[in-house]
Amino acid sequence: MIDYRIVPLDTYTEKIGELVSMLEHTRAITLNEISQLSQMELDYRADENSNTIASLLRHMASIEFVHQVISNEKRDLTRSEYKIWHVPLALGSEASEQIKNRPLEFYLAELQQIRKDTLALLKSKQDSWLSEENQWENGISYNNHYLWFHLMEDEISHRGQIRMLMRQMKNRNTG
Repeated sequence: MIDYRIVPLDTYTEKIGELVSMLEHTRAITLNEISQLSQMELDYRADENSNTIASLLRHMASIEFVHQVISNEKRDLTRSEYKIWHVPLALGSEASEQIKNRPLEFYLAELQQIRKDTLALLKSKQDSWLSEENQWENGISYNNHYLWFHLMEDEISHRGQIRMLMRQMKNRNTG
C-alpha cells in the first residue's frame, strides 16, 4: 500500500528521513504503474526516436547510481562504471535498441538493488550532509539536497513519459 504522507522515517535523521519518504513514495507510484507490463510493452517504441519503458527504467537506475557516486564520493563515473551506464544515461535510439528483451523482473531487481544501496548511503548520513556544497566543472554550485531532489524530479518526469507510452499502446490496441 502506498503511503501518501511525507514523514521522517525513524531509522534516519529528520531531514534525510523526509527525503527517503519522498524517494520511496515516488518509487512506489512508479512501480505500481508498471507492475503488470509485459516484455512486449516494456520494449514498445512509438517511433524510431522514442524511448522505451525498459530504457526509461534503466535510466532511472543509472541516474540514481550516478547520484550515489557524486554525492557520496564527490567524483564522476570511472571508465568501467561509464561503460555500464552510458547507454541508459543518454537514452535515445541507442538505448531503445540495446535495452530490450528482458522481463519486468530484471528492471525491478536493478531498481531495487540501486535503491537498497541508496538507503544504506542515506542511513549513514546526518542532515548537515544535505547542505554540503560542491561545484560542477562549469563553476555552478550545488548541494546534496539538490542532487536527491533532482533524482525524484527525473523519475517523475520519466514516469510521465511511461504513462504517455502506455496510453499510446492502449490506443493502438483499441483503435
